[in-house]
Amino acid sequence: MALGALIGAYQEDDEGGLRALLPLAGRTLIEYQARCLAAAGTVPLTVLVERVPPALNEAFERLRGEGIAVVPVSDGNEAASRFEAGSQLILLADGMAPDMGDLELLLEEGDGAVITVPDDEAHDGFERIDAQHRWAGLAKVDANMLGATAAMLGDWDLQSTLLRRAIQAGARLIPSNSGEGRGPFLASGAEAMAGYERRLLVASRTAREDAVSRYLLPVVEEIATERLMETGLRPAWLVQAALAMTFAAAFCFTRGWHWAALALLLLSTPFDRVAQRLAMLRLQPLSPSMPSRRMLWPAAGLALLALGWFEMRHGAGWGAMLAALAGTSFAEAGRIERGGRDIPGSQWHFSRRNAIWLAAPLAVGGWWNLYLTLLAIYAATSFFIIQHFRHSVEPVNSP
Repeated sequence: MALGALIGAYQEDDEGGLRALLPLAGRTLIEYQARCLAAAGTVPLTVLVERVPPALNEAFERLRGEGIAVVPVSDGNEAASRFEAGSQLILLADGMAPDMGDLELLLEEGDGAVITVPDDEAHDGFERIDAQHRWAGLAKVDANMLGATAAMLGDWDLQSTLLRRAIQAGARLIPSNSGEGRGPFLASGAEAMAGYERRLLVASRTAREDAVSRYLLPVVEEIATERLMETGLRPAWLVQAALAMTFAAAFCFTRGWHWAALALLLLSTPFDRVAQRLAMLRLQPLSPSMPSRRMLWPAAGLALLALGWFEMRHGAGWGAMLAALAGTSFAEAGRIERGGRDIPGSQWHFSRRNAIWLAAPLAVGGWWNLYLTLLAIYAATSFFIIQHFRHSVEPVNSP
């Protein structure tokens, strides 16, 4: 039976607007909440709101454009009618940005559970449960309890009343995830949201697996991610742009436009990382099997072969093409041999970004043939180092 969700969206922020419409990562809090619940597999997503202002309706339309169906309801009885009798649903408090770890804990529970935070100064805005606990804004309740609560509600607040009844019925209290950058966030105003947005931006950082990403591109990546997260740009478009630029660079190499090709390649290097972070911020991670993402590696190999082919035809002889072929072959062999394993010093091993940026200092002197030679040596050395660590560390099964 599908697990549904009920999100509150009727309380006002410090400035008199709906908390649900506070800005977050270029969208609104309600969109972030819906993405969190959709990522957890909850269906349907029901939003309890007294009236739907134009800005909230626009947020709903954007979510539907992403394939996330959101149904607004105006009271508890209408909300209860959206869920199957006897089913479980996730209750998400109005103005609460949930911690995904907390949500995963809740999904693992059977019937009736409430995520809590300590009753301390850091959580004084959270709803108090007892002398030791406050509500972290997430609970799993029975749909029948929602219907019964709505029927007897009167002027009481549905969210708070449903929480109290769930606790009285024996719902298990589960402590929220704690630690740096973890735990739920209760929105109060735009200024507080800016701080949480920064927290999300930091949390979106992923391991920088090559030297260029680690030492040359972090500032570019941070600035680009911060600027682009406020736009409607789709992360997949950035990956597709990087792929198109790489193919364009290959064409430029065949025409002898080496500087144009190098510029395209250098500019393309942060695109896939920025796309990955934007996708994480929007809780829609890019699939490793995404065609344009998988094509970046062979497209870079094609650009290298195009450079070798041009140099071979314009004075360098067959050695240039041989070096390009050797470089691409060893690079692919190293990628297969590594197979996603963690190898010591891996940031210095051959990678697409490292190979591209290696060309920059050599291009200044026009030493393209030297670049091809060094790249072949670099790829071969990386391959043999990876092979050495793999076969020296992994035990060999005896027959």
